Formats: sequence, C-alpha cells, structure tokens
Amino acid sequence: MAEAESGAEERGPVAVPAVGPGERLALNKMGSFDWDLDTGRLDLDAGALSVFDLEPEEFDHTASGLGLRIAPEDGTRLQAVVQAALDAGDTEYGSYFTVQRRDGTEQWTHTQGRIMRDGDGKGRRILGIVRNATAELAHSTLLRKLEAARAKQTTIVQRTTEALSRAVTVDDVTAVLTGAGALERLGADGLALGLAENGTMKIIALSGESLDILDERRYTRLDGSLPLSQAVLTRRARFVTSLHALADEFPLLGDYLRRIEFDAAAYLPLIAQDTAIGGLVLFYRRRSEFSPEERNLCLGLAGIVAQSLQRALLFDQEREFATGLQAAMLPRRIPEISGGEIAVRYHSAWSGREVGGDWYDVIALPRDRVGLVVGDVQGHDTHAAAIMGQLRIALRAYAGEGHPPSTVLARASRFLAELDTERFATCTYAQVDLETGGVRAVRAGHLGPLIRHTDGRTGWPNLRGGLPLGLASVFEQEEFPETRLDLVPGETLVLCTDGLVEEPGTAITAGMEALAHAVRSGPQEAGALADHLSDRLWERWGSGDDVALLVLRRAPDPGTHRAPRIHQYVHQADPEGLSEARYALRQALRDWGMPELADDVELAAGELLVNALLHTDGGAVLTMEVLPEPVRRIRLWVKDRSSVWPRRRSPGEAATTGRGLLLVDALATHWGVESRGDGKAVWCEFSGPVEGG
Repeated sequence: MAEAESGAEERGPVAVPAVGPGERLALNKMGSFDWDLDTGRLDLDAGALSVFDLEPEEFDHTASGLGLRIAPEDGTRLQAVVQAALDAGDTEYGSYFTVQRRDGTEQWTHTQGRIMRDGDGKGRRILGIVRNATAELAHSTLLRKLEAARAKQTTIVQRTTEALSRAVTVDDVTAVLTGAGALERLGADGLALGLAENGTMKIIALSGESLDILDERRYTRLDGSLPLSQAVLTRRARFVTSLHALADEFPLLGDYLRRIEFDAAAYLPLIAQDTAIGGLVLFYRRRSEFSPEERNLCLGLAGIVAQSLQRALLFDQEREFATGLQAAMLPRRIPEISGGEIAVRYHSAWSGREVGGDWYDVIALPRDRVGLVVGDVQGHDTHAAAIMGQLRIALRAYAGEGHPPSTVLARASRFLAELDTERFATCTYAQVDLETGGVRAVRAGHLGPLIRHTDGRTGWPNLRGGLPLGLASVFEQEEFPETRLDLVPGETLVLCTDGLVEEPGTAITAGMEALAHAVRSGPQEAGALADHLSDRLWERWGSGDDVALLVLRRAPDPGTHRAPRIHQYVHQADPEGLSEARYALRQALRDWGMPELADDVELAAGELLVNALLHTDGGAVLTMEVLPEPVRRIRLWVKDRSSVWPRRRSPGEAATTGRGLLLVDALATHWGVESRGDGKAVWCEFSGPVEGG
C-alpha cells in the first residue's frame, strides 16, 4: 500500500502491462482487509490476496509481509500516509501504489481505509479495501506518456534549432552536430552526415561509439547502392529497426552494419529548396519501433539540419569567392632581397562576402632599395577588395618610377579620388636602403611602424602623417611629410593594419602595447616573428577584421671572429636608449677581451651621442668594431643625419658646454669626421693591449 492520491502524479506514468486471458480475472479483483493496530495483525480476504498476487500460505498476516509484492520505497510512502492520517485525527485515507506481480509485470493498485477510533480518539483498527487500478489509470498513463513524449520532442527541436542558428559555416554545422552534448540534444545515440556532391556522397561528420569504422567509406557513389544514397535519390526517409536485416539488403555495407553497435536507424534525406543536398543518419540503441511522433520528429530534425546546411554551403561559397577575389588582388610572391629578410602574413575577416580592403606589398626599387606598403581601404565588401587591388597596382607603379615617398602617396591619393568611389584608404609607405639602413617613411592616416632594436627594446617612431588617401585630394591637402629613420643591422621593422591592434571595447593603445610586448618576446627571424605575432594576436583579437602584417629584419652585422662589430640606434630624448647603449658597449668589450677600455670608450660614446642628439634633427647610429690590423684597436662611430660638422672649441672656465670633443681628443688615440650619405659620422679609436704582451 503506497503513497497518497496526490502522490500518484509525482511518480509519473508507468506502462500498462499486457493482460493475458488467464490473468484477466485477477486484474479485475477487489478485496478487503482488517488491520488490528493494537496487535498488528492484518487479515486479507481471498480477493485482497488475489490483488496482491499472494497465496494464503505465503502471507504472514503482517503489514511487512506485503513486502513480497510492494517495493520498499512504496511501502515506506504508504506507511507515512497511514501514520499521517492517524496523527491528524482523520477517519479515512487513500493512496495509489504499485504491486510487482510474480510474473514481473507492474500493477497499479489503490487502497482506501477507514480508521476506527476509541473514545479518546486513538486509532484501534483499520477496515478497508484494495483494488486493481490499472484499468482506470491506463488512459491517464497513456496521456501522460504522450505529453512527456511531446515535451521531449519539443525540447529536442528547440535545442537543435537554437544550436544551429549560430552555425555559419559547414564546419560550424558539423561542430554543432558532433560536439559535446550534441547526440543527447538530438535524442540519438549516433549520427552520420553526408553531402551530395557531383554524383558522390561525402560523409562530413560522424559521431557515436563504433561509427569510426565508417571512415573507410567517407566517399561513395550516389547510385542507390547504399541506404543513405537511396534515401537521397528517392527523397524518402527510411526507418530501420534491424540493421542486421538491412545488411542483407545492402551487401556493400553489410560488414560495417554488422559491426556497429546500434539496433535501429533513421535514414533521412536533406531537402532544401526542393533540392536534395545530402543525407542524415540517426542511430539508436534498444529501439524496436518508430512511432508516428518519432518519425515526425526525425523528419523535422532533417528539415532543420537541411536549412542550416544550405545556408552554410552558400556562406562558404560566398566566402570562397570573396577571399579568392581578395587573394587575387594581393601580391603572388615577395621579391627576394639582399641584406635582410621579409615575411608577410594575411588574415581574412570571417563574415561572408564582408572581406576587407587591407593589403600589403613589397616593391623592388632602383638602386637596390625596397618599398614596403601596408594599407586599408574603407569598408568590408568585395567593392573594397576591388578598390584595394586597383590602388595597390597604382601605388606600386608610382613607387617603381622612383618617386620619393611623399610624391608616391600624393599621386595615389589623387588616383583614388578620381575613381569616384566615395571610399578612402589609409596607408603607410617606407623606402628602405638595406645597405645603409636608411628609411624614408610616410603615412596617410595609418598606424606607423614599430621597430625592435638589437637590445630587444621596441619603439614607435614619431612618424608625421597626412590625411587618408582620397580625402587628402578632396580637401586639397596632398602633403605627406617624410620621416627619416635608421635601421641598424639586426633591427626589425613591423608594419601592420589596425586589425592587429584593435579589440572591440578596448583603446587602441592597449592593442599597440600588446603588439610591442609580443614583438619584444618573439623570435629574431622575420618569418618566425610573423608566425609568433599571428598566433598571439589573431587569437586574442578574434577574426572580425582583416589583418595585413609585414615584418622586415635587416641582416645582422656581427663582423668576424677577429673583427667583431655591434650596432645600436638611439632615438632622440631616449634616456633608456643612452643607458642601454653604454651597457652594450661595456658588455661587448668584456666579450672581446678588452674590458680595460670600457671606461674611456663609454665616456667618449656618451659625449658623441649627446652631441648628435642635441644638435641634430633625429637619432644617432652607434657602431663599435675591432680593427685587428696592424695592431688590435677599437673604433667607435656615431652617425647622424646632419651635414654640419662639429668643431672643437675652447670654452672658458665658467662654460657648461663645449668640452665634448676636447674630452674625446683626450681619451682617444685618433678621431675624425667623415661624410656619410645625407649626414656624417664622427669616429674615434682606442688602442688595445698588445697581443702576446
């Protein structure tokens, strides 16, 4: 005897057992009982014994004796119902519970009792009836079962639709169908998804234990010789409750069907816009039939998957077209250069035809120079990509004619304005002479370059700039002032578009600092550094924007074993650079076995660097080398871009300046000044120890 009537719904429906002819009388029985609460004796009449499926000799006339047929949890609940009625002073109680008959079937049973109390209200005796309630609950149980099935189907459809609504590419669709929790979401135990392509069936997704053996048949002919291709060709679903029987019908798949660990399967064509684009197989364990509701559910899932897959196929086709157009507009190859190494990387945006107009270019120039370009045309569509291609070719042509950088951008701006596209473009262009290290750079509304120095420090040179290309011509401000930089041997120049440093909701300065940190911590070689930046920053920012990345490293110049050499560039107003330069000199002299010269060389270098940084417009290149012949000595060079030669003065006692060259003259054995390109170099020499002395 089980829980109260209100608890019957909490237990949920139980399948109604089949009734055999010999059992029908027992199932219709009703009986009575008499329970003496003082002595605990419980008497059942013949009808009650039949309801409980007990023989008279089996029953010991105790409530616990009913445990032969009542499950412990039902017995505990029924005892609680009776005790609650006794404690509350009730005169009646009733409850539904289940009886496990000796043939294993489960029977719904109802008990109703009347409590007999004495003058003090204490319960002394319970008289009641028990009856088989299976028939009266059968309809309710069936309704609850149907409601539960409908709720489950609704949940499956809702969850699948929601998950696939976020799928954009075909890979996204397969990830939704095979990822964590996907089979549970579909209500299946295994899955195979195929695409119909050019008369073949290509399986693009498998999920479920033992289905990996189907990898061997990922590509098959779409000729109806297999159940999935048959479903696609006939456009009719097929529901199979015995895969072993199906193996006899399709001998080509027989061996595989006998080895997979499933009992049933639904072979479903994927129809989108009246076209069969593929097929879906849902595998099940312990299933012997497909009810009409279950068949409709499978067909509904196939429709959802078909629509999502068709959208994904169209997206991938558009994406392939757009990225193909974009790739055709970019350089097919990068020219080989002497004196350095160049690496480029390109990362396309993710959304359909919304490709961007980012580009890069490396241009071989007269007199062994190289032109470096990165730019970005406004907009994210195929029109932006087409404009990018035209602008890249025009800029390459202007640069190849040998024009200075400012003229190249001015002409490119005029060209873009004359296209009448209402689009503008940002751009940075640099001409690099890898023999001298000279860089002439201009920018049009774009991010300037980042330089990594030989000591690992990074810096963003102050590059003066003009308006974006196109806008500069519209507003008649086609001025793009040049900035002169020096790239010493071993230094690296990094150019990129804003997609590498912009993160939604974050200031661009944070992205620039992240890029600088990644460059500082990255490898030396240009290709390895480009890969390092791609891995670190593209993963961090995501794929919502195109990114063009160009890395140029000037070849190191360590000299030779007998005549080693170091180079360092020091920016104006960079105390850290001066400190690093002094440290580098002292460390190099220690490595070269000449530490006794460190104080003099460091002092002289400091004076020459300060003079260059204070009295010229730009930074200075510091070079120190060993001259082994005819005697081993140190030569120090400080090069700047000023053509004005220094002169030695004779300052008075109260003067605070003018003693730099006097100090160099006193410390060095020789010193002098030479013209170097568009600037000069001040040098001084220091004698080393006599070899073998």
